[in-house]
Amino acid sequence: MKRTGTRIGTVMAGVQAKIAARTYLPGTRLPSVRAQARAMGFSVSTVLEAYERLAAEGVLTARRGSGFYVTGPVAPLALTEIAPQLDRAIDPLWVSRQSLETDASVLKPGCGWLPADWLYEAGMRRALRSLARAGTLELTEYATPLGHPELRQVLARRMAGAGIDAAPEQVLLTESGTHAIDLICRFLLEPGDTVLVDDPCYFNFHALLKAHRVQVVGVPYTPNGPDVDRFGAAVQAHTPRLYITNSGVHNPTGAVLSPVVAHRLLALADRSDLVIVEDDIFADFELTPAPRLAAFDGLSRVIQIGSFSKTVSASLRCGYIAARTDWIESLTDLKIATTFGGGRLAAELVLRALTDSGYRRHMERLRLRLSGEMHKALPRLEALGITPWLVPQAGMFLWCRLPEGTDAATVARTCLKDGVVMAPGNAFSQSLSASNFLRFNVAQSTDARVFDVLARALSA
Repeated sequence: MKRTGTRIGTVMAGVQAKIAARTYLPGTRLPSVRAQARAMGFSVSTVLEAYERLAAEGVLTARRGSGFYVTGPVAPLALTEIAPQLDRAIDPLWVSRQSLETDASVLKPGCGWLPADWLYEAGMRRALRSLARAGTLELTEYATPLGHPELRQVLARRMAGAGIDAAPEQVLLTESGTHAIDLICRFLLEPGDTVLVDDPCYFNFHALLKAHRVQVVGVPYTPNGPDVDRFGAAVQAHTPRLYITNSGVHNPTGAVLSPVVAHRLLALADRSDLVIVEDDIFADFELTPAPRLAAFDGLSRVIQIGSFSKTVSASLRCGYIAARTDWIESLTDLKIATTFGGGRLAAELVLRALTDSGYRRHMERLRLRLSGEMHKALPRLEALGITPWLVPQAGMFLWCRLPEGTDAATVARTCLKDGVVMAPGNAFSQSLSASNFLRFNVAQSTDARVFDVLARALSA
């Protein structure tokens, strides 16, 4: 009897999980009792009892001669209920929350940003002092729909330096890089569309795309960019609407896109209805600029986005979208609908920081400092049997393989108990094929305790 009750509970929990994940929407007809019984290996009576109990709770409704249907309303969106299901120690949202919520005593080699004292604090203070003396409009008024005109001009000039021809009217300011992608998804996607991402890729791409209820397909990433043959196969098999990537310093691998791969990707995009979103957030970390898809494409099928949280200040929420003019027009309407006027104060601060005479020197020092910490971290990791997938030319990330047979999620859970936040590989992998990888932020790995805790976790 106890076993039967457990099986009934299993059926009920499975149905409720699919309702929570919006796989079963109101009005959806559930698999027949017999079909569900065969699929789960349970008896017909067990499944029927589970369905009847859910009907008694008002979750389902039974229609004579037709079956059981989901009642309304639509379940509140819970991103953690949307497949694939991951242990919370490796869930992208959980990694982010651990990194954001913990106090200063917790070490964060798994987070994706620089330590506070590595950012452009001096420039920010100068910008704040200057802005305090500005006129009333800068301090109190809404921004224009496209955003701060002078900052857009500066961004257009910066993009021109990378070979991207974008007029200021083709640049739309956003509240952040994440907000930029969210607007693009609202503009181009419908629930059920397919989006390609790199495997591995920045884990918050996964979380954001879940919120848009799309199918996500990962394409293996190589040291030169995505595997073009696998990319072409995915385009043919899934007819994706978007591909989201980093073209500069790739997150989490640190790889750089090659010109050959860039041209082959664009040829595939031209033969399909594929739009490419190129996240250029790490552009200022580069020593030698990598090819930009937006430069080769001329902002025809490629949309470039970026922000300044990695180099100026994570507290300053300001990003941008560069795209063809007709798309910017529609994206501007979406921006007004979702944020109304946007942040005039933040844009003014970014402008003053970027045009400050000290920003170039700040970035030179930062690149040298990151290079130094990269070379310090490598032997420390290798002493633990942890090997880099590649040694990046620039940036803050090392994508590393753990010793054979080691599970990164288990290591992360153990380290978390000792006050160290790690970033396990499967948080970045749509295919969950990176279970023995960790991403290290070398700027957040300067404390020897990181490696002491890691050594204990590996030997546990």
